[in-house]
Amino acid sequence: MFNPKMETLPREEIEKIQLGRLRKTIAFLKNSKSMLKEKIKDIHPEDIKSLDDLKYLPFTTKDDLRDGYPFGHIAVDPSDCVRMHMSSGTTGIPVLNLMTKNDVAQWGEIMARCLACAGLTSKDRLQIMPSFGLFNGGFGFHYGAETLGCFIVPAGAGRTLMQLKLIKDLGVTAIGAIASYPARLIEVAQENGFDFRKTNLRVAILGAETWSDEYRKRIEEMMGVKTFDIIGMTETGGVGLGIDCEARKGIHVWEDHYIIEIVHPETGEVLPLGEEGEIVVTTLTREGLPLIRYRTRDISKIISYEPCECGRTHVRIDRIKGRTDDMLKVKGVNFYPSQIEAILLKYKGLAPYYQLVIENVKGKDEMTIIVEKTDGGLTDQEMERLNLELYDFLGFRSKIQIVPEGTIQRVPGKAVRVIDKRKK
Repeated sequence: MFNPKMETLPREEIEKIQLGRLRKTIAFLKNSKSMLKEKIKDIHPEDIKSLDDLKYLPFTTKDDLRDGYPFGHIAVDPSDCVRMHMSSGTTGIPVLNLMTKNDVAQWGEIMARCLACAGLTSKDRLQIMPSFGLFNGGFGFHYGAETLGCFIVPAGAGRTLMQLKLIKDLGVTAIGAIASYPARLIEVAQENGFDFRKTNLRVAILGAETWSDEYRKRIEEMMGVKTFDIIGMTETGGVGLGIDCEARKGIHVWEDHYIIEIVHPETGEVLPLGEEGEIVVTTLTREGLPLIRYRTRDISKIISYEPCECGRTHVRIDRIKGRTDDMLKVKGVNFYPSQIEAILLKYKGLAPYYQLVIENVKGKDEMTIIVEKTDGGLTDQEMERLNLELYDFLGFRSKIQIVPEGTIQRVPGKAVRVIDKRKK
């Protein structure tokens, strides 16, 4: 552990810290420059008698933050900040998160916890593969590794052949990357006779995209690494909100810095332990952009507040299934792309490159699943079984188009999984 004292706090102590910091955050926001203080103008810190009172506070949404562009939602003067990162959306209006020195230090601390949770120490050599720019990923890994004391290889995004060379030549022991990138690393490795098992690489920390357990098994088998699922977003302070541990019984969220709720995506009602819904985050230690009940749109559930096998006591949530705006509805059936991925990657003859193409044909929805083959593709029997599995899950017949490797375009950044031609 990076910070054993804080990571193993008793539940009673965690909640005491949360209540105190929640009151301070409300007081800080009310006296800040942020336009978000209007949402809590009738609420005072002393009104919060227990954490249960949080449910009476209003939500904050991404639209609220967009309305503040560029600095209206920021709590301090921009001159008191040292950096920024940006999250954009479909409207084209970005969300800026400005960070004070304390925010950057907090980011480094929680990321160091995440790296330690994945088994890293100051002896490790971490190759950082997300981009260093407006996207927060590269810098988040950098601050965490710097805080932990790792040797940093700031490779950034792309140049896959160079990434492999650095892994081998520099004795890299761990990588941080967006979740879909290992598939590209494996593809280029196979093309160039590169053997991951002849390197020192043992850990892959992956995030920024939803990825299935089947994809996880595929990556671990082909790269000989242990994978860890890391979560976070620009709005709440960047990557590092939480990560799973070797026990693989949920993602630990650092509760001395954040309060997690799960709410019904439509009604906003707080849901009980174990029930799936939308993640809502309240920040407890952020200065540039403190957030009260921020609706993330990510879908998960709280697994347990009990101590984990690893010794950490912070809440564990399930791996993120998808986002509320990622959910697809075809022929009246709701599902997430990651659920299709989990079915496809049960078959070794299929590669982790796929797209779901949805279109309206003569007034009816049709879906074609385009997936690349590997190792000779599928036998007739496997193809029949895949069709049946997909039908059992979806309840309707979809077309399956198996194509040669390299057919689907490789793009920088997040993989394009869905092409919905119904949208105008």
